[in-house]
Amino acid sequence: MKQQEGGQDFLPSFSMAKRDQENEPESSAIEADSPFGGAVILATSDSIDLHPFQPRDIPSVVEEYLEQCRQSGFTKIRLIHGKGKGIQRNIVHSLLSKHPAVVSFKDAPAEAGGWGSTIVLLKQRN
Repeated sequence: MKQQEGGQDFLPSFSMAKRDQENEPESSAIEADSPFGGAVILATSDSIDLHPFQPRDIPSVVEEYLEQCRQSGFTKIRLIHGKGKGIQRNIVHSLLSKHPAVVSFKDAPAEAGGWGSTIVLLKQRN
């Protein structure tokens, strides 16, 4: 979803930085070998496909994505987690049920992915 700024269309962006595992002892058991070696800049839109991410990375990706969506003014977004066995869907729904910025969430309608996607309503930023 494009937004207008000064009459120009633009896509907001966000970056995913590699976590500082030395200062996060609980993450030391999970060694994430990133092929990127640093921050990855992604354009922020009203949906994100979580298929490229490992299940262990989903919570941090979704947390960062939700924050960037709020900063960009999005209040309705779609998380594409796929159908499969439901592992990523369960991870996403668990995180959303506890997140303070989430007003509500539900499975997407059939034309938007059905239970392979989740529609999220976010609180507006003050």
